[in-house]
Amino acid sequence: MLNFPEPPKNYSSVFLDDTDKPLPEKIDPRMRYAFFSTIAKGGKSLIKSCKDLHLSRFICYKSLKPEFADDETEQKRLIREARVTAMLQHPNTIPTYELGRDAKGYPYFTMKLVHGYTLGELLSYRERYDLTQLMQLVLEVGYALEYAHTHGVAHRDIKPHNILAGPYSEVLLLDWGLAKVWYPDGGEGTEGESKSVHIEDITLTGAGNAQGSPQYMSPEQINQDPTIDHRTDIFSLGAVLYEILCGRPPAVGEKVHQVIQSALNDTPQNPSELTSLRIPKLLEDITMRCLEKDPDRRFQTMDELLHLLKQDWRSDLVKNTGPSD
Repeated sequence: MLNFPEPPKNYSSVFLDDTDKPLPEKIDPRMRYAFFSTIAKGGKSLIKSCKDLHLSRFICYKSLKPEFADDETEQKRLIREARVTAMLQHPNTIPTYELGRDAKGYPYFTMKLVHGYTLGELLSYRERYDLTQLMQLVLEVGYALEYAHTHGVAHRDIKPHNILAGPYSEVLLLDWGLAKVWYPDGGEGTEGESKSVHIEDITLTGAGNAQGSPQYMSPEQINQDPTIDHRTDIFSLGAVLYEILCGRPPAVGEKVHQVIQSALNDTPQNPSELTSLRIPKLLEDITMRCLEKDPDRRFQTMDELLHLLKQDWRSDLVKNTGPSD
């Protein structure tokens, strides 16, 4: 079991003063949230904790950074993210509470506030965690993706920092801001997205025309292939698996353009060649198939991938050829 610090008591404790406080006779939505505190800053968004005064609980509040608040395209993306997150009601997606506009007319949405660590943070202390524990997180993310794909949504930003592990066995796939959805006739939902890509515009934090994190992006996502589908998530989950197994992403480079070229052209080494840890052969084979450049050579569905991940991989270890301790 993963170990986590206890959430702050003022966030988690339930008191009679809060549960029995009278609800105002006239509700002013502009006076609902208070005690804001910034949790994180994304590429173009702000994530804060605040208290919902009506329900006496602390929640998560997401809005655009001031410099992007008037951008209609970014507003549309934020609203889409809120609705996608809300419509994908699964144990491994974060519950969405409200979509609204603040006093200035800018959109925001609120979600469950979960205290925990991202997989990216956990991997910084990889030696503390058993592979079985980390693979359980991957399985839970796989279930969320299977559900999303079944409902016509591709996440397109699978990476360790978008996987959150909470203190009460929560595993949540976060940040559906780059999710791709389609029209009922199968048409592309690409409003506001660039049709071209310039490698120099892509950064390791996801800004630029081809948004995402290049260490985990599929070749078709980097190339902005208009036929991209849910198999891009299978590639990205494979990249996360690769990092769990050997401690680094499959695409490498000191500069962004080098990472991009590596993702497009290089066949990654087997994880067992890069680590002193014993690597289960089944997991290595699964990982390398996920990372096929051609989507047709990958697993075609999350169900197919999950079926193999749930098999007993512990008894079959690859002979280590990587660096020794």
